[in-house]
Amino acid sequence: MATTTYFDETIKDQDERCSMNVEFGRCSFYSGCDVKSGQGTDSIILKVNDECVIMDIQMAKKFVNAAADVGRYFGILDE
Repeated sequence: MATTTYFDETIKDQDERCSMNVEFGRCSFYSGCDVKSGQGTDSIILKVNDECVIMDIQMAKKFVNAAADVGRYFGILDE
């Protein structure tokens, strides 16, 4: 599985009472393979506390757009 990681951090709550390990990037695990929804493609991988999902393109688009909306709301999105 070819993965390019763009984010790999332990994220702590503001008062540091809890944390989670988060990895985010692109992955070609399903690229070219038959999957339940059709043909697999490169897509986004999200791993939280060792639980991993590789999103289909439709879900990846929703996820990225939602993250960008939150970033714009707080004025922290790098343009």
